[in-house]
Amino acid sequence: MEETAIIVMLRDAETGFLDKELGCYTIEGSEGVIFQIYAQEQEQGLMTVLKLSCDKELQDWEYEAIFDYYDTDVLATWVDSVEEEEEHINPVWRVTFPFLEEAGEMEEKLTAIVKAHMQELESVYTAIADKEDEYCEV
Repeated sequence: MEETAIIVMLRDAETGFLDKELGCYTIEGSEGVIFQIYAQEQEQGLMTVLKLSCDKELQDWEYEAIFDYYDTDVLATWVDSVEEEEEHINPVWRVTFPFLEEAGEMEEKLTAIVKAHMQELESVYTAIADKEDEYCEV
């Protein structure tokens, strides 16, 4: 597996602009699944917003099937919330969790989240492999 460098920037809640770098982390096995990441001040404090997607191009019918079969509970151990975002080309899950100041801890958490997400995606890909007829209109 390849390693990917991920930079977490502080995002201004009002303007949406990225203001400053908070940290750089090396994540193994994240090829193509991290759609976006940033930190933002919220009521709970400084929160990390990580948007996860799929690691391959999908056929149209797979979009809904993946959302139907993906179990967001697999991420519950590491994140405070998981929400589906349907306005993207591929399925995207928006996860939030407190930003960790200690770089090693943050890297470990990001790696665990990506690993769990990748395992769930592989499970979903297997589960929907023969479901095309159910999702395609006749």
